[in-house]
Amino acid sequence: MIPYTPPGAATNIPVIDLTGSFEPGPARDETAAAIHRACRETGFFYVSGHGVALDLVTKQIEAAHRLFALPDDAKQAVHISNSPYWRGYQGPGAQKLDEGSPADHKESYSIACDLPEDHPWVVEGVPGQGPNQWPEGLPGFQEQMLAYQSEVIELGRHLMGLLACSVEVDYDYFADGLSDPQCGVRLLRYPPQPEDAPENMLGAGAHTDWGSITILLQDGSPGLEVRNADGDWILATPIEGTFVINIGQMMERFTGGIYKANMHRVRNGVPDKARYSVATFFELEPKYRMGVAPTCLEAGAEAPEFGRTIAEHIEQMSQASYAAN
Repeated sequence: MIPYTPPGAATNIPVIDLTGSFEPGPARDETAAAIHRACRETGFFYVSGHGVALDLVTKQIEAAHRLFALPDDAKQAVHISNSPYWRGYQGPGAQKLDEGSPADHKESYSIACDLPEDHPWVVEGVPGQGPNQWPEGLPGFQEQMLAYQSEVIELGRHLMGLLACSVEVDYDYFADGLSDPQCGVRLLRYPPQPEDAPENMLGAGAHTDWGSITILLQDGSPGLEVRNADGDWILATPIEGTFVINIGQMMERFTGGIYKANMHRVRNGVPDKARYSVATFFELEPKYRMGVAPTCLEAGAEAPEFGRTIAEHIEQMSQASYAAN
């Protein structure tokens, strides 16, 4: 268990403007350098100028409100237990991200790339592959979710290129894993923190993310807290028009540990209002095995082999987070 202590003020999570980074040139190099600094210091940064339309972003938060406002029987009809592919709804207490702490105080609903069951990448029990479960009674919901997912996939591809550049390898380094990337979109609702909550019960317990990058859309309510390189907890205050980006365990591996998949958690401290967010987990193709960038190896060293594919690694971590509950 990682005991809860209040965070300090958010003073060192940078906002990185991507506007000039979509074409090769000095602006891309400057953006990659800014990402390098952020990944060394916190593993988190905001991005603006990302190209995702404000209207689409606004409607995505609205989609989360609509989904969680459904009657309980409608949510249970698409419960994750009905899906062998880890898709659908989960109620409060379903997941425990910080082993030794109480279960997380949140609701969630997840989709990923909507692959047919006969697709060669679909493996029963592996998160991120297979058909989605769609709730009834929400006109336009599916279309909104898929439109948002499509836009964030393009942003994810670009961010992977910038992360490659940030350690001085080619922008196209990950090209053979980006044709059909995995992209899980998870709607989240964090109820107000109960006054009589058990010790260290949070909306999401302290954890690192398992994959490559997470692209987080926040509503206007605070709650995300990040641990920086000094070990201090800081608030990731919502900034309109931005996403929060954090790197996961695959990026830590890619850089040979130069970048860290840093701890973060969520605690809704607003007493009378739920917090909504949308976490997009962007991954390379399921069969991809993450190597170490040649620029991140000591002179003469060989890159260590990684036995698991990305899909296998995420499955193992998912199983652990639910088994802990």
